[in-house]
Amino acid sequence: QVQLVESGGGLVQAGGSLRLSCAASGRTFSSYAMGWFRQAPGKEREFVAAISRSGGNTAYADSVKGRFTISRDNAKNTVYLQMNSLKPEDTAVYYCAADPTILTNTLPSSRYYHYWGQGTQVTVSS
Repeated sequence: QVQLVESGGGLVQAGGSLRLSCAASGRTFSSYAMGWFRQAPGKEREFVAAISRSGGNTAYADSVKGRFTISRDNAKNTVYLQMNSLKPEDTAVYYCAADPTILTNTLPSSRYYHYWGQGTQVTVSS
C-alpha cells in the first residue's frame, strides 16, 4: 500500500506557473505508475497527466499538452507536475494517484488507480 501527499498548490495569476509535488510513502515507489487528475467545482474529475513506472511513457490531456509536464524522481519517491502558462480554467483541486498494475494504454483512466491523495487546490486568477 502507498500513501500520497500532494503539495505546491496555491493562487497564481493567469500566465503564471506552479509546480505540484506528490510524495509517496513506502519503498516500492518505482513499482507504481502515477497520475494527476483534477476536479473543478461542479465538474467531474478529469485526467491531467500520467507517467509510467520507469518514466519512459507519459500521457497528457489535450487541454494541458505543451503547458504541463509530468516527471518523477524514484529516488525521492516523488512525482511532479510542472504547470506553465496557467489559465483560469485550470482552477481545480489536483489529485495525485498511483497504481502498481495499471497498463500504459489505461494511464488516463481514473478507475484503474487504487491509491489517491487528498488533493491540493490550484486557483488561477484572470
